[in-house]
Amino acid sequence: MPALAGQVAIITGASSGIGAATAVRLAREGMNLVLAGRRLNNLEAVRRDIQTRHGTTCRSLAFQTDVTSADDRRRLVGETLAAFGRIDVLVNNAGYGHRGPIELVPLDDIRRNYETNVFALIGLSQLVIPIMRKQGSGKIINVGSVAGKIARPLSAVYDSTKHALEAVSDGMRGELAPFGIKVVLIEPGFIRTEFLRVANEVSTDVWSDPGPYAPFMDKTALNIQQASSLAGQPSQIADVIAKALRARNPRTRYAAPGHARFLVFLRRVLPDRAVDFIIHRQLGLHARRLRPMR
Repeated sequence: MPALAGQVAIITGASSGIGAATAVRLAREGMNLVLAGRRLNNLEAVRRDIQTRHGTTCRSLAFQTDVTSADDRRRLVGETLAAFGRIDVLVNNAGYGHRGPIELVPLDDIRRNYETNVFALIGLSQLVIPIMRKQGSGKIINVGSVAGKIARPLSAVYDSTKHALEAVSDGMRGELAPFGIKVVLIEPGFIRTEFLRVANEVSTDVWSDPGPYAPFMDKTALNIQQASSLAGQPSQIADVIAKALRARNPRTRYAAPGHARFLVFLRRVLPDRAVDFIIHRQLGLHARRLRPMR
């Protein structure tokens, strides 16, 4: 029997992408799953797929959840306990990106991005930690990003949320270790998901009127399109999450796929100015100074 069989996991952002792939992957391990996300139809589709493939070895439930709602978070945890009586794993995967220069992104948009990517994650963890502490065990998997290591121009809002998650994960790991709770940070690179589509949608106002940043934003869009050839699959990240859960003493961080590990390595060994040069060159930011706007 798989080592994770019978354990209970909550997965946020489970309606598509990495969250959905993780649900399918953990179902193979025989885990009981609670799928949380905004789009109930998508969640039910994932749940039906799991039940079709693994219905004899695991149970799965779907809950429409807005992780930024304190009431929804409490309901999610309460329903999980009512159904299964315990929570062994929390996969904090819900999140999205906002793009654009800091000068132009409205503060309310920045707050919303932090609310989903950081504060909701902390809020849900605060509800789950006492349960795991009483059990004497548990694992919290925070899905961050390589962007938590390398901040890029025109992506500072999203990247800063993932930088914050690096610190949150490090702090939680030390605080919770005495209670048998493991905290692991996953650092995906470029993955084929709905991420770019959603980022484009929420950033439309800025990108439709970029002002003096127009040349660099056009270059960024082209670079993103070219980088799509490097993109990994959600299943690759799901495999890494399963590996971390199976490990008795998991690593503090897992970067994947290969290009993500390479980027993290470069950030570790290169000085800041070298990293700046590489990134800025890609955006054309090094080429010339713009004249002040009159």
